[in-house]
Amino acid sequence: MKKIYTNYISNFTGLSREIWLLALVTFINRAGAMVIPFLSLYLVNSKGFTLPQVGWIMTSFGLGSLVGTWIGGRLTDSIGFYKVIVASLFFGGLGFIALQFIESFYGFCIGIFLLILIADAYRPAIFVASETYSKPENVTRSITLIRLAINLGFSIGPLIGGIIITTISYGSLFWIDGLTCVAASVVLFAVLKPKQVKDDDIAEKRIVKEGVAPYKNAIFILFFIIMIANSTIFVQYFSVMPLYYEKAHFLNEALIGWLLFLNGALIVVFEMPLVAWLERKKLSKTMATFWGIALLALSFIVLNLTTWSGILVIGMILMTLGEMIGSPFSNALALEMAPKGRKGSYMGLYSMSFSISHIIGHNSGMNLVDTYGFEMTWTVMFVFLLVIGLAALWLHHLLKQSPKVQVT
Repeated sequence: MKKIYTNYISNFTGLSREIWLLALVTFINRAGAMVIPFLSLYLVNSKGFTLPQVGWIMTSFGLGSLVGTWIGGRLTDSIGFYKVIVASLFFGGLGFIALQFIESFYGFCIGIFLLILIADAYRPAIFVASETYSKPENVTRSITLIRLAINLGFSIGPLIGGIIITTISYGSLFWIDGLTCVAASVVLFAVLKPKQVKDDDIAEKRIVKEGVAPYKNAIFILFFIIMIANSTIFVQYFSVMPLYYEKAHFLNEALIGWLLFLNGALIVVFEMPLVAWLERKKLSKTMATFWGIALLALSFIVLNLTTWSGILVIGMILMTLGEMIGSPFSNALALEMAPKGRKGSYMGLYSMSFSISHIIGHNSGMNLVDTYGFEMTWTVMFVFLLVIGLAALWLHHLLKQSPKVQVT
């Protein structure tokens, strides 16, 4: 047992103090992220919106994310990641508090667009911060630590959130989410001063730009399309899946919170050693991306095998394995493909893939379920992911042939 513990701890050695501070702030931020996993349930049960209306609200969510990550990437290259992260956390927190007071459908569309625009400017900035404060050989593990902090917070947040909903109200979640975002910005401002950021290095990276812009890089655009497609299915776990848990398996918010807790808990315990093991096995970043897609596909199709509610746990485990394998390596692959001086732009476009998936995924998922039911929806998503898996194998082949980007 002691050896297992020692090996687990050794996976975290060598990471810089700044990475640990960013992970702490990220944990504080995500621990309060209780609204998003329950947003579709809140809109249906508390606001009385229809599934197509919820789909359009989540499309507004995606549009805000798209614009926010684009702005965040550009601002990261121009003013630095520190200011972007602090401002995003602080004003995003205020936005979460204000969102609960909106009643109309169109008001909610506008409100969620503006809120997520501000909140998701954080994403490209935190990726660039992870690389800036890491040695080249530690970038993947630094990203994994940030993801661990996200998932530790995400595992605790929905669990507590589900309990709060069943014992108090949905409204409490908006206050907690908003205040924790503000607290995260204050902690970052207190523990990581601007003078600690290597401003000279950041300025040099802004001036010296190598390679081409991301939208002119054909291989990166293929990778971008694969990420959009994969994320379009993945985001169903944030909107359609909670409704499936409630409508098809009759789970309440507390039990849904426990299922989401399982996802975060597995990532916290197993992701870092799994990533370290896969790196030792020399699994390429593109093949890790492929296996992430394959496991996500399996997580949907198994739901059609039985009406036994225990299958939800199996599906969640398969999805989590796919996330643990695919996400850290795809993040690192995007950074690896980005030339010097263009990290913010490349990571902004990479982050936009997830934003676009919000625009497409929630709306299409809600309308598929509304028209054809859950079982057919899961089958369609399984087949779609099989096609995307083949595209990932093609990307792997192209990168092996590319003289400019090595598959590592």
